Amino acid sequence: MWKRLMITLLVLVVLLFNSASAMAAGNNQKIGINVVLNTSITDPLLADLGKHGTVRDVVLDINAVTMQARASELSAIQALPYVAAANPDSTRNGAPVDTVAVTDFSGGLSTWDLDAINVTDYGFDNRKVVEDGTGVYVAVLDTGLLDSWRQYFPQERIATQFAKAFRGGGGENGNVSEPPNMWEHDQNSHGTHVTSTILGYQFGIRKINGVAPMATIIPVKVLGQNGSGWSSVIARGINYVTELKLSGVLGETPVVINMSLGGPVLDAMEAAAIDYAISHGVIIVASAGNNGARGMGYPGAYAPVISVAASGWVGEWTAPSWWRLLNVPDPTDIDDYYITDFSSRAKTGQDLDVAAPGSWIIGPYQVNSGQLSYYYLGGTSMASPHVAGIVALMVQKYPSLTAAQAETFLEAAAIPLPAGSRMVNDGYGNIVTYSWGADATGAGLITADGALSATP
Repeated sequence: MWKRLMITLLVLVVLLFNSASAMAAGNNQKIGINVVLNTSITDPLLADLGKHGTVRDVVLDINAVTMQARASELSAIQALPYVAAANPDSTRNGAPVDTVAVTDFSGGLSTWDLDAINVTDYGFDNRKVVEDGTGVYVAVLDTGLLDSWRQYFPQERIATQFAKAFRGGGGENGNVSEPPNMWEHDQNSHGTHVTSTILGYQFGIRKINGVAPMATIIPVKVLGQNGSGWSSVIARGINYVTELKLSGVLGETPVVINMSLGGPVLDAMEAAAIDYAISHGVIIVASAGNNGARGMGYPGAYAPVISVAASGWVGEWTAPSWWRLLNVPDPTDIDDYYITDFSSRAKTGQDLDVAAPGSWIIGPYQVNSGQLSYYYLGGTSMASPHVAGIVALMVQKYPSLTAAQAETFLEAAAIPLPAGSRMVNDGYGNIVTYSWGADATGAGLITADGALSATP
């Protein structure tokens, strides 16, 4: 199994611990603390908070601040009458070149995962749904895009005027900065691979289809070059997208956010940013996490978020490396699919919504800077953008769609995937058995045509 994890380069949202580790480091160590107030932020309140540490960042829209303070001050901050919640900043993991000659990939070649969700069928120029994401913005909160992104994606599909990068957070300094243009200088590739599922991408002389190939992507870099980051930074990214929505520059339709990232604990500031975003017409999709039986990650497990488990196909590696282009049988037969061993199972109090392809998903992924390359990746990080793309199609069809409606329609349309086992080729000629329980699938496997049929 270790070979599967290594070869697929599971650039996953590594769910590390936060508050316990911060406290274990010693009460005198300075840490980053995220604070949500139960009232409006005023100068006297900021001055009073300053008695317990240094206020680094203020987010007025959600009445939140980030602080740098000694760990021993956390309980005192939590006890302040104007503090709704406070916690250690939670860990979260997950130059112009030649342009692509095409403006969209809607007539491109189908890969197995797009066939599995019935957005395309086998071969070229084969979309099975009318919607293509036209007019819909999808913000990808991730590691940003590679320098070479123009060789993978059409420039018309990337909203460079709204692209943004945030960094900082955590215990080192606590503040969040906005370095210019860093969004397109990623060295990690995670955000580029995630984006490729939504838009499609250039693959040599071929173009590969995407779930919503005519959607417009807003890259928002909230994770560092190592693929990890902090909740305070992610909250800033969510709030930035909400501000764009409120400004009117993105139009009247809902905006979709994809977050292929997570951590073990719900962060108060991140939750406040999510609630604020959803209340203003933003629909958030996130990965369920890659901790298997240890449970889901956050924010995916947070109920208002549409969370996505990772499914696979029993046809994997039944042909040489080009099996990714094989025809997935129609109509959808649930016996053709399984839940991966790494996909997080829902524990008590956690909300898992649907499952989508997240095993052996091919897309742009560079291991050498500047050298174009493509890799199979596995993880709920890869499953989430399938659903974010489907939600973009739903928004195109029904422009007044709300987050609650989107979740309801998706769950109603999902094909139940009962607990069970499947025997699957692992890519090395070995037949392995994957098993899962009812806690692994949410409402079941989602398809684009099913979700659109459930959408008014």
